[in-house]
Amino acid sequence: MTALVLLPGMMCDAGLWQGVLPQLNVTGPVSCGDLSQGESIEEMATMVLDRCPPAFVLLGFSMGGFVAREILRRVPERVKGLALIATSSAADSPMQANFKAAMAGKLRLDSGPFRGLSHRAIKLSLSPRHEDNPQLVQQILDMSLRLGRETWIRQLLMARNSDSHLLSAIRCPTLVVAAAEDRMRSLAESRALCEAIPHAEFRLVEDSGHMLPLEQPQPLAAILTEWITRCIDCR
Repeated sequence: MTALVLLPGMMCDAGLWQGVLPQLNVTGPVSCGDLSQGESIEEMATMVLDRCPPAFVLLGFSMGGFVAREILRRVPERVKGLALIATSSAADSPMQANFKAAMAGKLRLDSGPFRGLSHRAIKLSLSPRHEDNPQLVQQILDMSLRLGRETWIRQLLMARNSDSHLLSAIRCPTLVVAAAEDRMRSLAESRALCEAIPHAEFRLVEDSGHMLPLEQPQPLAAILTEWITRCIDCR
């Protein structure tokens, strides 16, 4: 049995994985890392690593993929496999960084109650087919409300530096999963990530936007359990 550590993305918590967990539990004990604290990817990695089992497979979604790779670089002997979901190794562009900084500034000036992610931001994170799904929209909104304004500000201001030049050093089994209708991370980014990691495998999930674990939990869980069983448990 293989222990799994699941890392969410920006303004996501363990609720991100609720539809995936029933199938993943059969592979071994599962824990969900908390990325709500820390001022940097490195600080997040330190906090997660303090609670990790002696050996584990890392699953990183979006921002969690950056944290997962930072953990792997620190303790490669403990990480038995790496799954990177709807993520990238690219740095924020200056335009993206400026936009995030401006948004954080507005949040700081707002003295009213925090209302969570905007409906526009939530819709962008989903595929066109799912963007008006009330259950999905509410799930994403609820996660952002649980995490709160200060977490959102910290994550917006966090430097997102490229680690593309370090990917060739990854030696554990690696899986890259992309969503066909992701409007936040391009398919080209996912393929470039996969191609830069030695012997990495690539899977594409149809009918999903960026929020792949919520939009297509069963296909994602099936991909992950097959990969873990074939590449990890048999090693």
